[in-house]
Amino acid sequence: MSPSLIIVLLSLLLGMQPMATDLYLPALPAIKLEFGAALSQVQLTLSAMLLAFGMSQLFWGPLSDRFGRRPILLWGIATFTLAGLGCVMSNSMQELIVWRALQGAAMGAVVMCARAIVRDLYTPETGAGVMSKALTGLGLLACGSAPLGGLLTNLFSWHAAMMLIVGYGTVALALVAWKFEETVQRKNPQALQARVLVNTWWHILKHPTFVAFTCVSVGTYGGLFTFLASSSFVFMDVLGLTRWHYSGLLFSMSFTYILGTVVCRRLLVRFGVQKTVAIAALLTLLGGGLMALNAWLGWQSVLSLMGPFYLYILAHGIHQPCGQSGAVGPFPRAAGAASALGGFLMMVAAFATGLWLGTAKDGSALPMAQSIAFWSVITALSAWVLVQRRGGPRV
Repeated sequence: MSPSLIIVLLSLLLGMQPMATDLYLPALPAIKLEFGAALSQVQLTLSAMLLAFGMSQLFWGPLSDRFGRRPILLWGIATFTLAGLGCVMSNSMQELIVWRALQGAAMGAVVMCARAIVRDLYTPETGAGVMSKALTGLGLLACGSAPLGGLLTNLFSWHAAMMLIVGYGTVALALVAWKFEETVQRKNPQALQARVLVNTWWHILKHPTFVAFTCVSVGTYGGLFTFLASSSFVFMDVLGLTRWHYSGLLFSMSFTYILGTVVCRRLLVRFGVQKTVAIAALLTLLGGGLMALNAWLGWQSVLSLMGPFYLYILAHGIHQPCGQSGAVGPFPRAAGAASALGGFLMMVAAFATGLWLGTAKDGSALPMAQSIAFWSVITALSAWVLVQRRGGPRV
């Protein structure tokens, strides 16, 4: 596979996650209205998907180390697409939650394999730059997802927005089946043995480099998930934005994220991974802190909330390529297991955040801002302490 083809495929695979979430966010109020459901139930369609997404990676990771990335990708994308069709045809909130959970489990195979492929093909140092290019492609997909989701929901219904996710899965399945070549050079026949699996997971979990970079990834994603899970209700229900205006906000957020991935590549060349993460952490802390301060003072407006969050999401575009490639870097022969553990921990944090947000709602933007501030502190401490002390090359 050519380098450009690899970037396109990685972008397509990693982009499955924002397609399944960002495209769906503008439709959340419409789903709530159609089924007459409580806010906590509607948020569960997102939280359940992400919990299944995280937990399934513990299953998919060792399978991909044993049998290779290609068969796991094909099964994962096919199941994702079929589950999307189930979402479109759902007649109750319970059905929708079940289908979204299955879709999340299938998505876990796809995203986990994408992260592992980077380690299969590249060294940890080169992998951060490659991952940033792939995440730029993810950002481009995310830019179009929210406006398209809002447009389709306005013109037709939320079922039409979900149908576009099915179409995306169909295209991804065809391209992977046609162009993707196996990247695992030596499959591990012992990867699924219980004793070997437990030992591998324990070795990964106690590795200081994995811990350092995973804490950065978990922290910065926790803040992003907070925004994804609660922003539609804050901006549309509390601040009175239309679905189209809210979609425009998501577009601007995704565009800022793309800028972050571009800045990441520039900083990596000049400063290396550890200093790049430390610089981004300052933006993260400023964004989260200012957002919480504005909400606490009662300054609830699009500018007072989105202005600081642009700083946060810019830094997110720097943290994620470094965090994801850095966590998997020390494990060339267990890249699938390492990618799976990192993804699992990120989704556990997201699920816990979603549960808290469902109980903390008070009709204001304060719970969202408080949660983003909390995760900004976790991210900054991880970047300034753990990564600086233990983020160096240890294989």
